Amino acid sequence: MKLISWNVNGLRAVMQKDFEASIRKLDADIVAIQETKLQEHQLTPAMTNLADYTAYWSHAKTKKGYSGVGVYTRYAPERVGYGIGQPRFDDEGRILELDFGTWVFFNVYFPNGQMNPERLQYKLDFYDAFFAYTDRYKDEGRRVVITGDYNTAHNEIDLKNPQANAKTSGFLRIERDWLDHITDAGYVDTFRHCHPEAVKYSWWTYRYKARDRNAGWRIDYFFVTRNIIENNEITEAFIDNDIFGSDHCPVGLQLAIPMATA
Repeated sequence: MKLISWNVNGLRAVMQKDFEASIRKLDADIVAIQETKLQEHQLTPAMTNLADYTAYWSHAKTKKGYSGVGVYTRYAPERVGYGIGQPRFDDEGRILELDFGTWVFFNVYFPNGQMNPERLQYKLDFYDAFFAYTDRYKDEGRRVVITGDYNTAHNEIDLKNPQANAKTSGFLRIERDWLDHITDAGYVDTFRHCHPEAVKYSWWTYRYKARDRNAGWRIDYFFVTRNIIENNEITEAFIDNDIFGSDHCPVGLQLAIPMATA
């Protein structure tokens, strides 16, 4: 199966930029999008009835036009979850969980910590709470896939100007330490696993013609539990720089995980 993750930076905006054509071109079995910036009543048939997918949504409860995630899937999940049971995090509409029986899929829009120290702490607390939640699945031996905009570049290879951004949220040592912690705990960055030395980015600021100059960051990931690696169930991980419409581009993963049968 082919999985795609894409921070669309506003679903209404990207719908005006050939979003449906891009989705058809990507031809994925599951498409996870982040930063939809919508409430439920703003969803249109064109958004919800896309191609041959069933769509699931999580919206921010407290801030209109903020955050939000969606998943388009060709597979029917056994269960859908909309958070981790903590309103402090769930109310921002950042998490969708689809349980497919043989594996669990998470689409997450991790917080940005640039606004102020309080939001940076919120981001770190979110990491802590979210991975404590997914650890329960991992510790049970279940396969787990966690995709989305993590809002952190892990290592110097993952952004164009690491030294200049050493004091910028998104590349602070304390944020990068959390990605170290995740990998130490048994989660694997699939793109880096498949392409250890590749220099490729998934986000560029709209300023300074950054995308034209490829002055970007790799902050969009597919992390998986190690049992998926050990079972040789990854066939490819990739970043599709040829898809436009947002300040992010899609990232992808191809898996050979058996699906549960009725």
